[in-house]
Amino acid sequence: MASPLHPDCVAFLKLVEELGRPRFEDMEYAETRTLYAGGRKVLQPPSPEVAEARDLALPSGVPARLYRPMGSAAGEALPCLVFAHGGGWVVGDLDTHDHPARTIANLSGCAVLSVDYRLAPEHRFPAAVEDFGEAVHYAHVNAAALGLDPERLAVGGDSAGGNLAAVAALMARDGTLPPLRFQMLIYPVVEMAQTHGSYARFTSGLPLTDATMRWFRAHYAPEPASWDDWRASPLRASNLAGAAPAFVLTVGHDPLCDEGRDYAARLEREGVRVTHVHAADMLHGVMTMGAIIKPALSYIDMAARALRDAMA
Repeated sequence: MASPLHPDCVAFLKLVEELGRPRFEDMEYAETRTLYAGGRKVLQPPSPEVAEARDLALPSGVPARLYRPMGSAAGEALPCLVFAHGGGWVVGDLDTHDHPARTIANLSGCAVLSVDYRLAPEHRFPAAVEDFGEAVHYAHVNAAALGLDPERLAVGGDSAGGNLAAVAALMARDGTLPPLRFQMLIYPVVEMAQTHGSYARFTSGLPLTDATMRWFRAHYAPEPASWDDWRASPLRASNLAGAAPAFVLTVGHDPLCDEGRDYAARLEREGVRVTHVHAADMLHGVMTMGAIIKPALSYIDMAARALRDAMA
C-alpha cells in the first residue's frame, strides 16, 4: 500500500482538478507540448541567477544550453553534467527544465549542458539516444573551448531524461561514449514493457498514470521488438557492472516507481556504487513543481550534492 501523499502534492492535484487540465492521452501531441510548456509559470519558482547561460548547437544542429554556476571564474575548467529533460520523449525543452538545470549548477558547482534532443513522434527511438550521446561526446571533445574538464563528466535527467542518462552511462562503460564519473537518475524510465506492479497501482488521479505512459511509449517506441533493446530498456541490459556511480530518486506515487527501485537494486547488486532515495509521499514530476510542492528543492539539493561529491 502506498504512503499517503504529501499535503503539497494533494494541493497540486486539487489545482489540476480545478483547472480542468486535460490528460495528455486525450490530446494531440502538438497540443501537449504547449500545455506542458505553459505549466512552468505556475509550477516552478523563478529561475535563479547563474554566472552564464549560453545557447549552443551540437554539430548535428540539436540545440543545447550551457549553464555555469554562480561563483565560477570565466576560464575555470568545470566538471559538467550533461542533462536530458523529462517529458516522455514527446514534450519538454530547454525552458521547461531551466529552473532545475540552473539550480543543479549552483548547488553542485558544476556546469550543466542541457540538451534539447529531438522529440517523438517526429523522431522515434533511438533518435533521442543518439542526440544525447552526441551531447556527451560534444562536451568531451570541446571541453577546452567550453571551459569544462573532460575528465569530470556526468549524465543526468528526469523520467524520459533519466532513461537517456542511464543508457548513456552504459554506453560510456562500453567505450561508445567518453568515460563518466556519475549518473543522476530522477524517477527514470528503465523498462519499456511497462509490466511492473506500480503500473497497476497508479491508473488514475495522478499527472502520470499507466495510460499516460502507454501513450508516451506509443509515440516514442511503438514497436514491441524495440522494447528488448537495452537502449530503450536499460533494465534489460545483460550487465550493469562497471557503470558510473549513481544517484537514483524514486517516488512512491508513480507508475515508474517499481522499475526505478529495481534498477537501483540491480546497480548495487552488480557492484555499482549507488545512492537510492525513495520519497514515498511524492509524485512523479516533483522536480519541476517546486512552486507548489515545497520539498521539491530538497530532492534537487540531494541530487546536486551527490553530483558535487562525485566530482570532488
